[in-house]
Amino acid sequence: MSKISAVFSDVGGVLLTNGLDHLQRARLAKLFELDAKDFDERHQMVAASFDAGQLSLDQYLDRTIFYRPRPFGKQEVKDFMFAQSEAMPESLALMARVAQARTVYLAALNNESRELNLYRIEKFSLGDYFSAFFSSCFLGVSKPHPEIYRMALDISQRPAEECVFIDDRTPNLEVARNLGLHTIQFSNAVQLENDLRTAGVKF
Repeated sequence: MSKISAVFSDVGGVLLTNGLDHLQRARLAKLFELDAKDFDERHQMVAASFDAGQLSLDQYLDRTIFYRPRPFGKQEVKDFMFAQSEAMPESLALMARVAQARTVYLAALNNESRELNLYRIEKFSLGDYFSAFFSSCFLGVSKPHPEIYRMALDISQRPAEECVFIDDRTPNLEVARNLGLHTIQFSNAVQLENDLRTAGVKF
């Protein structure tokens, strides 16, 4: 087995709660008394462009909620969206230990819209852990498209066989594995630590 020189990690569902997943969207629809079906359908129509950084948060809200007058404003919705992000303390503590060991190149590889991604990076000091952020909003392509993994490998100049990719979702892991990366499906921090050590990551 090749020596592991890099670890790429998902963020939502591994280190933080998801930013705007189906559960968060359901809470938003309920709080603001939106037609949940209509909101979800509109979200699905623009989700790929939103995650790829082709739509701003304001444009996303215009397309999904504010296509007609509402008794509330955009800032109220934004505040609610940002407030859904919470830390997963045990996972962050583990990632801090990996980062402090400096035995591998450590980077984020995640799907997220630009404003939410930047907010989460700053709010949870993710720059203290990761050397780079291979986010869909910066690269213009989302997991599980193979190109996002190839771009992360090319930019970081790492061969796939020396890399570990962590994610909580099976389809994202399958594509990475097919490209030659070692993969770990996240369940909890204890399991992740064990799997990282088994893969040869020293910290």
